[in-house]
Amino acid sequence: MATPGPGTGFSHPPLQGAARFWGTVALSTATFMNVLDSSIANVSLPAIAGDLGVSPNQGAWVVTSFGVANAIAVPLTGWLSQRFGQVRLFTLSVLLFVLASWLCGLAPNMPTLIAMRAFQGFVAGPMMPLAQTLLLSSYPPAMAGMAMAMWAMTTLVAPVLGPLLGGWITDNAHWGWIFYINVPVGIGAAFITWTIFKKRESPRQKLPIDTVGLTLLVLAVGALQIMLDRGKEVDWFHSAEIITLAAVAGIAGLFFVAWELTDKHPVVELRLLKLRNFRWAAICLAVAYSLFIGNLVLFPLWLQQFMGYTSTDAGMMLAPVGIFAMLLSPVVGKNIQKFDPRSLATFSFVMFSLVLWMRSHFNTQADFATIMLPTIVQGIAVAFFFIPLSTLTLSGIAPASLPSASGLSTFMRILGGSFGTSITITLWQDRAAMHHAQLAEMVNLNNPAATAAISGFAGMGMSPTQGLASINRLIDQQAFTLAANDIFLGSALIFLLLIPIIWLSKPLKAPPYSGPAAPPADAAGAH
Repeated sequence: MATPGPGTGFSHPPLQGAARFWGTVALSTATFMNVLDSSIANVSLPAIAGDLGVSPNQGAWVVTSFGVANAIAVPLTGWLSQRFGQVRLFTLSVLLFVLASWLCGLAPNMPTLIAMRAFQGFVAGPMMPLAQTLLLSSYPPAMAGMAMAMWAMTTLVAPVLGPLLGGWITDNAHWGWIFYINVPVGIGAAFITWTIFKKRESPRQKLPIDTVGLTLLVLAVGALQIMLDRGKEVDWFHSAEIITLAAVAGIAGLFFVAWELTDKHPVVELRLLKLRNFRWAAICLAVAYSLFIGNLVLFPLWLQQFMGYTSTDAGMMLAPVGIFAMLLSPVVGKNIQKFDPRSLATFSFVMFSLVLWMRSHFNTQADFATIMLPTIVQGIAVAFFFIPLSTLTLSGIAPASLPSASGLSTFMRILGGSFGTSITITLWQDRAAMHHAQLAEMVNLNNPAATAAISGFAGMGMSPTQGLASINRLIDQQAFTLAANDIFLGSALIFLLLIPIIWLSKPLKAPPYSGPAAPPADAAGAH
């Protein structure tokens, strides 16, 4: 969470009356737009992929490209804020986000859309932390908690509306409108923000930037993400392309870690991982978030491709996650100090495991109620997920280092979500291929069920070739359903394995860390 500090704009008196109201609306709207775009495309992937002539699995790049670029941009927020000023940077970030959204909607092919989504994710990097900082500067300290609660609600409402809105638009208009809707919203938010906050600009100064670290970060993360997304298409390490990408990611990653641990102004403060609480809580947050996002992409894909759901119906299936999280999160936040955050996180992991275990028993005959029930339970799990883990991550961190800690935690979480999506889709395809081969072996003349099915199709006027094609489609449906069940069950087990890891941390009240202070521009507030 953003923390006041020198030069963050807190030297200005709080806003009053209409200015504070409209300032809150503008900042929250920009945040809402940002978070909405991280989920609105999930249920639209089959439609986007079909329109652009690629497979739905390749369409997952639309999600991962945004996340990776966003993760890379977050650590730069502090330096950019110092260089250009918080208000200028925030306003420019929103306007560039609008431009990127418009270009996404106009994309004529998948490579262009992926490039524009990466651009959109990168320019969105400063929006979340700066929205927190500017909002806190608008309220007196006594109302800071209420201000953050109001802001946080937007991050919970957006995931509810994202799949619903994305599904409705996809079913009733061109998918480009899931991006075009950002244009009027973003322009309005930028105009109001600049009008109200331009006289409250933060001081500017030139600071050194870790160019080497940033370059190594882009190389390592970019090569690894492309490798994960391309591996299945080119048969993994049988391809020179994948071997080259793996080598680049590995070498750049090792040099990045070595450089960041020794540089005076690191772009990512890796030394925070020496702290017991931060290390284990941040790792659990990143892994759990990767599982959460990976399954959040897989679930609507399975519903639309193999269960006959429309984009709107798939969005409806995801809505309860956000609704229950929105209702319960304020209660968790209000009472977080009364409980051990490790206990609350444990409860969340158990609930996630239960949800995924329930989904691992789905079959092709599952009805609406059967599919909806785990989603309702998942909303409870989400409410007890982010707040306790974020609290534990920052437990014992010195105030001057809170922005760096938030930045590193956010970086790990966003990156985990992108990697989780790629890994989940790849495993789904691999497991489906295995199940398809096993099921196809049963289709032979010695199998009474297979011969009966072929005879049945023949009785419907189909040729033997058409009958076998129909059987193959049924096998595909079964294979991908069984593969999804495998992913759900594996994810449930990993959530259970995270429970002992979170208890390796120990909540602290005294700040033990006195490392390099983060840039006062609040490098990266988490959301």
